[in-house]
Parts: sequence; C-alpha cells; structure tokens
Amino acid sequence: MAHKVVSPTTYECDLCALTHGSFTEKNKWKDFRNSNFIEMEFYHKDEFLSKYKSKWLSKYTFPIILYSDGERLEPFITAAIFKEIKTVEELIENIKTFLNTNKSVEKSGL
Repeated sequence: MAHKVVSPTTYECDLCALTHGSFTEKNKWKDFRNSNFIEMEFYHKDEFLSKYKSKWLSKYTFPIILYSDGERLEPFITAAIFKEIKTVEELIENIKTFLNTNKSVEKSGL
C-alpha cells in the first residue's frame, strides 16, 4: 500500500490501480461487483499461482481476467488490454460488453 501512495505511477498492478483508491476499493467498482449477477473470484498473483500450481506459471502475464467456459479458464482481459483501460468505468463497460456477447459465461463466472 505504501508503494501505491508514495509512487502511484510505478505501481505494478493495473487492475488494482483501476479498482482501488489509496486505501479502499472504489465505490463504483464495489457497487458493480455487488450488483452483478455473475460469480467473480479475485486473487493476487501469488494466491492464484498457489491455487492453480504450475500449469499457470508461465502461461499469462498479470494482471489478467479469466473466464470459465465450464471446463477451463480462458483469457478475457489481458495485461496488455489493462494498459489501455484508463478508468474503472471503462473496465466495467468492457466486462458488461463481454458478458452481453458471451451469455454462456453467466453460468460459469469470471
């Protein structure tokens, strides 16, 4: 957290930079998460790598949003895309657009 406050332009996690302020989760993101009808799970990189072990170690660059197609996890928003998203509103719109065009994801989750 200190790194984020002291030097926000060098903070490594583009997802956290969008969804959280200096100390707490942004209200717009929290409201979206709480009102959304789809199951979402969030992991820090170390937690994710620990849970999914070696099969994910070198496959993706973080941060990343993956979705479940019911059998496997597939990328939806990659680290490269995160660099282009400038606001939490843009992130939410990206997710809404994806969900509207991929109705099968609703049953499996992000």
